[in-house]
Amino acid sequence: MKNRIIKNLLLKSSLYYLAAALKYYIGNSFVAYFPFEIIRKIFYRNVLGVSIGRETHISMRLFFTGYHNRCLVEIGNNCVLNRQIYLDGRSGVYIGNNVNISFQACLLSLHHDHNDPGFAATGAPIIIKDHAWIGARAIILPGVTIGEGAVVAAGAVVTRSVPDYAVVGGVPAKVIGERYQHIAYKTSFSPFFDTDIFDESNA
Repeated sequence: MKNRIIKNLLLKSSLYYLAAALKYYIGNSFVAYFPFEIIRKIFYRNVLGVSIGRETHISMRLFFTGYHNRCLVEIGNNCVLNRQIYLDGRSGVYIGNNVNISFQACLLSLHHDHNDPGFAATGAPIIIKDHAWIGARAIILPGVTIGEGAVVAAGAVVTRSVPDYAVVGGVPAKVIGERYQHIAYKTSFSPFFDTDIFDESNA
């Protein structure tokens, strides 16, 4: 009798984690490829628990990950997240307003300590402040804050926080310039399907 109860508890536990994993699998393998953005947003908000602000564009083929009980990803207003971005919601990704993230960027909030004998996981939230621009295939590592208006060049690997309005590039990323500080634009980009085609007269 006792063994049967234990087996039932394990089964319930396994089913719980299976169901949690299934949410991410469905989201990343099917919903992410659905051509209508409103459907993708409904799933991300209501099933994965992702916070998505007003007038924010979420491209197709994003990849979300998180823990069984939460996906700590918050995206502000008037942002553009392009194709095939990896968003690691385990330790948290917090994106401000008017942020542009180019295709195949990787925002990694959790990794392993290579000096730990047990290869322990370690991480910290990624924070991207207003009007920042993350270039294509850039990698942002755990605990990094990208300052307001900062620019991360394509292909950069950012291991340390970036000051406001700095332009960084390279591996590891270093400051290579400064950005004009009087930024006034509001990002507006709603392409049809998974293209760069949209009504530019309303931009």
